[in-house]
Amino acid sequence: MPSLIEAHPDGSALKITLKVPRLDAAVARGFKQECEEAWADGINAVEIDLGVVQFIDSSGIGALLSIYKKLPAGSASVRLLRATPEVQSVIELLRLHRIFELVD
Repeated sequence: MPSLIEAHPDGSALKITLKVPRLDAAVARGFKQECEEAWADGINAVEIDLGVVQFIDSSGIGALLSIYKKLPAGSASVRLLRATPEVQSVIELLRLHRIFELVD
């Protein structure tokens, strides 16, 4: 199975780029597993490039929240980069833009 993400540690940050157009129940488990494999001690910020993601469901949201929960309390920072209008509307509808920073 081809990789779902590209992940690069950058100091205390982990930069993740999704390579699939859907973050849904079919790929959420694989996404979480690949993120876990890329994780390193000392990570306190994550940037996730969602530029190619056209659809996200509750499993995809759960996968993003699992990354947030893995970060140290109080210093957690998750930035969602290049979210498409479809994905951004789901994140805002669920009011998760209070947790995730949306960056164009």
